[in-house]
Amino acid sequence: MIEEIDKILTEAETKMKASVEATQRELSTIRTGVANAAILANVTVEAYGTRLKLNEVATISTPEPRLLMVTPWDKSLVPQVERAILTSDLGLTPTSDGAIIRIPIPALTEERRKELARLVSKKVEEGKVAVRNVRREANEKLRALEKQHKIGEDDLKRAMDDVQELTDKHVEMLDEAQKAKQEEILQA
Repeated sequence: MIEEIDKILTEAETKMKASVEATQRELSTIRTGVANAAILANVTVEAYGTRLKLNEVATISTPEPRLLMVTPWDKSLVPQVERAILTSDLGLTPTSDGAIIRIPIPALTEERRKELARLVSKKVEEGKVAVRNVRREANEKLRALEKQHKIGEDDLKRAMDDVQELTDKHVEMLDEAQKAKQEEILQA
């Protein structure tokens, strides 16, 4: 029944990888003192009677390290885009010339840096919890196989060690992402 063990391990690795990638995407939306189009990833705009992501109605560019430029494809959407950025929880103040929206990225205060570092820690911890949940789920499936006498005790022990190895590898990836993001925040 080695195929079943391999299937459980492959499934666990896929889910753990997805958890790490989701956490990394979350971290990319956290604002540092440098302009990054990803910080606008969660901004939605009321357009054409529905809510659309900002990147679905405009081009976002970073012409300077502390400036984002948003160019809506439909110029009539400029006021809605401006309003969406203002009402987002990013704390950014856009200015518009009627066609292009410029968003200056202010330097971070020491207090804000610490707040963002705590937010990064929280997001990474959520990612670790997701990885550990995948581990628990995989271990439960392995124990069920043993109870059904499809695998032996030795196979169970080896497979659970493999699951732990996968968990450690993905938790380490999350720790590295956290370290990199916190350095980025503190150096910005």
